[in-house]
Amino acid sequence: MTIAAPSRPLESLRIGPGISALGERFVERRDPTPLPEPYLIAFNPAVAALLGVDASEAERPEFLRLASGGARFDPVPSYATVYAGHQFGAYVTQLGDGRALGLGEVVAPSGERYEWQLKGAGSTAFSRFGDGRAVLRSTIREYLASEALHHLGIPTTRALAIAGSDYPVMRETVETAAVLSRLAPTHLRFGSFEYFHYRRLNPELKILADYTIENFFSQFIAHPESERYALFLREVVERTARLIAHWQAVGFAHGVLNTDNMSILGQTLDYGPYGFVETFDPGFICNHSDEMGRYAFGRQPAIGLWNCRALAQAFESLLDESSRQAALAAYEPEFERAYAAAMRAKLGLRDERDGDLALIEDLLALLERGRADYTRAFRALSRVGSVPGVGDEALAATFADPAGLAPWLLAYRERLAAEAHDDSARQAAMLGQNPKFVLRNHLAQGAIAAAQARDYSEIARLEGILRRPFDEDAGDERDAQPAPQGTTPIEVSCSS
Repeated sequence: MTIAAPSRPLESLRIGPGISALGERFVERRDPTPLPEPYLIAFNPAVAALLGVDASEAERPEFLRLASGGARFDPVPSYATVYAGHQFGAYVTQLGDGRALGLGEVVAPSGERYEWQLKGAGSTAFSRFGDGRAVLRSTIREYLASEALHHLGIPTTRALAIAGSDYPVMRETVETAAVLSRLAPTHLRFGSFEYFHYRRLNPELKILADYTIENFFSQFIAHPESERYALFLREVVERTARLIAHWQAVGFAHGVLNTDNMSILGQTLDYGPYGFVETFDPGFICNHSDEMGRYAFGRQPAIGLWNCRALAQAFESLLDESSRQAALAAYEPEFERAYAAAMRAKLGLRDERDGDLALIEDLLALLERGRADYTRAFRALSRVGSVPGVGDEALAATFADPAGLAPWLLAYRERLAAEAHDDSARQAAMLGQNPKFVLRNHLAQGAIAAAQARDYSEIARLEGILRRPFDEDAGDERDAQPAPQGTTPIEVSCSS
């Protein structure tokens, strides 16, 4: 029997200072700037439940004030965190939370801790002449995508709510302002460590490392100091490798993998110009600002390692060169292991056998040459039978050009025959690994367009579908299809 956790009103939440307890070298204490005449656009009761908060609290004006930057938790001051980072390969000495403010760390009934961060709550010392605001478009995109990835089983920050306002904000055009409430145990980034390293603030770097280990990697506390830092770095490297392996398997492109957008926890962080691969192409670029393709879909694994090397460099005062290199050496084998395991599961292969990687690579090459829809192709593959002809036609229909598919299916069926299990069990397992629904760009854009016309029902509808991405009947059949022919391509930028 499951016993529901007791719900708590906002006033009873246990709030701690989080990273702001480290002091002014690490954060700027800053009150949020309230949205004028705010209103609630979206609320996620499942995420509220993580905090022990009942969904009815969203109806209270006190919640709207918190979610729109009109209040904070006394006596904990809100704060913006300092960090730096490599952006498109070039080091930028100071970035920081230019449009995000932490309200503090909520201690949930489970004992878990979540930093409640407002994105778009006004300017900070790190805004770099920006207004510190987010727009409705970008908050909807992050709200939906973070929940989509969570329900696909991929580590990510979570979205609690969107508050909106008619207040105008200038981007490429005039848009309306919004604030996203998002949660994570911490929003610390690779760039948080780089900031102190490149300024030669070694004592502060050690304080940050010790804080992070004590609060989020406590399994390493009992180890001697030098070993502790080595284990911490290796764990971050391995988590990052696994995260990107999951992205590659599901076809998710982050779009802007700067080191300041890399979570120290190995979670997906900062959804800007992301996109799910539709017509399969390793060269898929979802950020129109990425003219050189640095962050193309197929380059994400290599960029993950590049970013881990940047983080390891920031550990120079904590670890010697050999220890840093040993931690980095864990990346490629962990990525290969996690990616191969994910792809075998997508193909319904339980055992690890010689030739599996070639089978996977051959399929990906077919998908690319045949301009196949990545998500639909794997979903259709889930219904291919061990008997030739069963499911072949439906799979071929996901390709613009299925030439070469028949020989691959012959090899695939031979591989299936090497394992003793019936089709129905294998197909059921594959349907639980290959989603029917992902957040295609045109779906997100449809929710944005409706919201801009003050209809927020499409956000809720899409969220309901994305909560059950593997369920055949979670949404309308059209939600699983590519954008209709003639749909204007959507250009997504870092402001998205």
